[in-house]
Amino acid sequence: MQQTTQLRLHENVQFIYELVLAQMELRSSGVQFEVGSSLRSFSTNGSLDPEGLLRRSAYVMSLQLPGQEPQCTDYHHIQRFNQTQSINQYLTHWFYPYKGKFHPQMIRALLGIIGLRPGHLVLDPFIGSGTTAVEAQLLGIDCIGVDVSPLCRLISRVKTQSWAHLSEIEAASEYVAPCVRDTKQQRLFRTVEDREFPDGPVKDFFDLAEMIARSDNSRRRRDPVDAFVYNRDRMFASVGDHVEVKESLGLEFGDVQVLDSDARALDVPDESVDGIVTSPPYSLALNYVKNDEHALEAMGYDLSEISEGFIGVRGRGKERFSLYDEDMRQCAREMQRVLKPGAMAAVVIGNMVYEGSEIDTTAMFIQACESAGLVLEQVVDKIIFGLYNVMQKEYILLLRKA
Repeated sequence: MQQTTQLRLHENVQFIYELVLAQMELRSSGVQFEVGSSLRSFSTNGSLDPEGLLRRSAYVMSLQLPGQEPQCTDYHHIQRFNQTQSINQYLTHWFYPYKGKFHPQMIRALLGIIGLRPGHLVLDPFIGSGTTAVEAQLLGIDCIGVDVSPLCRLISRVKTQSWAHLSEIEAASEYVAPCVRDTKQQRLFRTVEDREFPDGPVKDFFDLAEMIARSDNSRRRRDPVDAFVYNRDRMFASVGDHVEVKESLGLEFGDVQVLDSDARALDVPDESVDGIVTSPPYSLALNYVKNDEHALEAMGYDLSEISEGFIGVRGRGKERFSLYDEDMRQCAREMQRVLKPGAMAAVVIGNMVYEGSEIDTTAMFIQACESAGLVLEQVVDKIIFGLYNVMQKEYILLLRKA
């Protein structure tokens, strides 16, 4: 009787779409398998790259070759480097409570499903809080992240760049002190002893610690200075975890660039990107400027002025909807332009409720992509039952440049 290799899923895999993605992830690696009766394991006696699976898999927790002890995947180890109580907020993923964050495990899987491997280049034209960038970096995939929001760019830079400047950040903590407890002050911290504090990764780190503190004060009424000190220290620990996971697992991090650019006019060469993983803004339903006004104002931005650059925030009434549709069509054309021939895009999107009515923005975006030359290959329903059985539904679109 031919012996089989056993693959076991992580315990936190609980939704149907996750089981679907787990199977897609295995198929993308050329694995032929059978699903176990519990739906939480797979068996295979076909071709298998154990090293590649252990390095890259998001949903497989362990692999057991015939006659050997189970081996845990890198992702199983990475999840354990976590300074929070949420299993999905390991390493630097927790930095800043950004609304609409990606699930990191899903993004790790999608990077593999669309065929990206170490040395490839992925683009996220709506980088948001930087989840795609962090997961690509861990997998050795280079990443370009684009966002019109200066707050999003700050979050993404800190999450992916701080690990390389940990000693400088720790040294700077000796001359960075809280200022006042009044959030109306321009800054919550200052440098002492007339030390220089130039723009760069060190200043970015403390800037973001302040923005998290301002969020804690605005949304949870926490004392801003206490929140600054608490979050700064947790951020130190998480960046230290980032360094430790790199060294302990022998990871070669991918290069991350965070660009001050616009998804409607990407500063990216034609046919230069190996894949796209992104989620368009739900700005008809969620005003991102208003939601993070406490941080954007502290960073020195005029909200009315900066709103003009945000997709879905401009205009009023029907004009706002029309501008959103026009903008998303231009984004689709830009995605098609920068993708290499045959390369894929994974887009997480959902319908929006605008002025009390549901708008099928998913179908609109699919039509925009197909008009631009991106062929829809598969749609995965992403349904989650959250608190109080409120159903939330999104779709994962897999598109390919013809």
